[in-house]
Amino acid sequence: MSLSKISIHIICILAIGLCSCSSIDIFKENTEIAPVSNYKSFVIINQEVNMRGFSAQLLDEKVQDHLREALEAQGMVYDRTKPDLVIRYTSNEDQRMREINNFNYPMPFWGYRVWDPWTFNPYSSFNTPVKSSSYELLQVIVDFIDPKKDKFLMTLTGVTEVQSAKFKERKVLKTTDKILERFITDVLINSK
Repeated sequence: MSLSKISIHIICILAIGLCSCSSIDIFKENTEIAPVSNYKSFVIINQEVNMRGFSAQLLDEKVQDHLREALEAQGMVYDRTKPDLVIRYTSNEDQRMREINNFNYPMPFWGYRVWDPWTFNPYSSFNTPVKSSSYELLQVIVDFIDPKKDKFLMTLTGVTEVQSAKFKERKVLKTTDKILERFITDVLINSK
């Protein structure tokens, strides 16, 4: 094989590996009825009644715009008066702590002064203390409701971790994309 073919194979394997390492999990809940009709219009309740789904107002507005643009790209129309689909979203933003143990030597050095008090004492550089780091467990919860039957089509929950505040917006929008992708494949494409 030539060098160019080998490099193409390596690039393809790396691309597949990076795409499969998604840190966003989507859960489907509250399915009261199966989607029976072809949904042409929608309304976002949060926008109509000024109910914030996120603690930050700017992030909340971006999620609203993101939901609206994605559904309009699928051919649906925003209708406040008689929508075929009602959408409501909320979030759960939970600050958590994680312990990190950097002890690199799970077993003693076999053959190298196994019970050496200078190597395995608590003040040695080999025994680093347990550190803690903070992260945010973020859940984006989107309810899809059929207003004619007043029942849930489904509730999709996206769960991810956010390490720092500067990546939060990106993670929220990526989670919203995954939720919309699941809704579009389950309801809009498969119900036709």
